Amino acid sequence: MTSPTTPATGIDPRSPRFGAAITTVLLAATIVLTLIPATWAAGVVLLAVIVVFFAIGGIAGIRRHPYGALFRRFVRPRLGPPAELEAPEPPTFAQRVGLVITAVALVLALVGVPYAAPVGAAIALVAAFLNAVFDVCIGCLLYVWLVRAGVFRQQTTA
Repeated sequence: MTSPTTPATGIDPRSPRFGAAITTVLLAATIVLTLIPATWAAGVVLLAVIVVFFAIGGIAGIRRHPYGALFRRFVRPRLGPPAELEAPEPPTFAQRVGLVITAVALVLALVGVPYAAPVGAAIALVAAFLNAVFDVCIGCLLYVWLVRAGVFRQQTTA
């Protein structure tokens, strides 16, 4: 699927799921806030925060995501070791997909497109929910398909 992972190159697969659970809650709150005229601005600010989190994960890499830091500090010490490690490239790509979806929704909302914020948040919510609850990462699957189709070259980690 992706390059072989070692303890030095792989990530705990439970970390992106933990982040997806937090993202699911934040996106649900964004949808509610942006559908109520009195709280629309607060919802757009929350969407902007989510865009920043996706940017950190997508640009700096999944290992530098703030939710990953929370997972490593507070959750991981209370769990046993993972059964296997996962390559960081697919979840990093998934963060980039989330960044594009939420950033487009944010820009469209700021220029006045009605319902752009809740619709964009809902699209991202579906993906985050599937990852958090069912361990189905749509962005990760898309990454693998694009590598197999030759659109991307498989990244190798040294």
